[in-house]
Amino acid sequence: MAGHGTPEPGVVDATGLRLGIVATRWHAELVDQMIDRATAAAKACGVEAVDVHRVAGSVELPVVAQALARRRDAVVALGVVVRGETAHFDYVCRSVTDGLTRVALDEGTPVAHGVLTVENDAQAVDRAGYPDSAEDKGWGATVAALDAALAIRAIG
Repeated sequence: MAGHGTPEPGVVDATGLRLGIVATRWHAELVDQMIDRATAAAKACGVEAVDVHRVAGSVELPVVAQALARRRDAVVALGVVVRGETAHFDYVCRSVTDGLTRVALDEGTPVAHGVLTVENDAQAVDRAGYPDSAEDKGWGATVAALDAALAIRAIG
């Protein structure tokens, strides 16, 4: 995490928008925390209904994000990928990033990349939005997706 230049997490007025969240089952405690923060951010932004769907792992996020993008105004994808001793980390991170970007562009719906890609568990905890965490990826990804959805609406 660079830390410098990060916008304040804040809130936007997303009253009336529909949000979908897709999250992994891997690293459940961390992902559950990020879901809690994402749903809290949605509520703070005025979103009344949030759909949360769980998938096995990060590679499955894009396809469910696409289904949600077809039915919701914004989507947040949440997960944790911790580097191991093989190249698997690189393949998973690339697949998830490319997949979520493709979904957003193909569907014209904001899809926030809230997947933590970290070297170790301590880095994940520091980004998961706990009271002592340096970053709150669930909150930030949610506000970013809703903000982009509002920008798209404003364009018409």
